[in-house]
Amino acid sequence: MTEVRVKKGEVVDRALRRLKKKLDKEGTLKDLRNRRHYEKPSEKKRRTRKQRRR
Repeated sequence: MTEVRVKKGEVVDRALRRLKKKLDKEGTLKDLRNRRHYEKPSEKKRRTRKQRRR
């Protein structure tokens, strides 16, 4: 589980920004979005091929 400790005197907005950056770096949000709906194996293959072309 990812956590960010709020430093003394730190604005909550900054702590949220640090949390979002940390989640993005770990790929947690991307993984969560991908698992939100079931993806058929054929769709998964198509998506990976498309990513490789980039």
